[in-house]
Amino acid sequence: MSITPVLFPDLIQAVIASIEAHADEVTELDQAIGDGDHVFNLQRGLQALRDHAAEIAQLDWHAAWQKIGMTVMAAVGGASGSLYATLFISLAKNTPAQAVDTLGFAEAFLLGVEAVKQRGKAEVGEKTMLDVLVPVAQALRDAAASAKPRTELLEHICHVAETGVEATRDMLATKGRASFLGERSKGHIDAGAKTAQLMIVAIAEVLNTADE
Repeated sequence: MSITPVLFPDLIQAVIASIEAHADEVTELDQAIGDGDHVFNLQRGLQALRDHAAEIAQLDWHAAWQKIGMTVMAAVGGASGSLYATLFISLAKNTPAQAVDTLGFAEAFLLGVEAVKQRGKAEVGEKTMLDVLVPVAQALRDAAASAKPRTELLEHICHVAETGVEATRDMLATKGRASFLGERSKGHIDAGAKTAQLMIVAIAEVLNTADE
């Protein structure tokens, strides 16, 4: 499977629609143990990306990831802004200008998620977006290496993302505002993990119907 940035406008629109459809749900999650502004900050970044979608669609992936990362860095507030910017800028550093296949993207994505871990000084199990991003990155790399068919690969990734976000419910938060709640942070899904899962599923749905 080889996808070009020409598909970016469809991808960003699908992500925007998914976040908007679940905005109230995510805000309730964030208000329970966070600052309550996660959806607002995320939507601001997504709207900025939509504003640049036509330009990004004309780039190669190396330049596209760099543009996406810089746009997110400028538009998104809160911790999630710097973390997602780090992910995309790392993808730019690890993606060649020419087209990349699924395995090439999977390997770059794994490096990008590792950069997010280092930037956020966080690990899996600390009730953050990494509880979705890390298992998804690992599963994607493994599935790509075994040359799974596109539909099967995408279904698997969505399942891993859903499992990851549900796992945050019983975790003790050790990062951000939620960490001050101690044991009271348990019993709540992490808002950042939830939006990561929503975006992954939205992207997968578009890719599943895209032409090779």
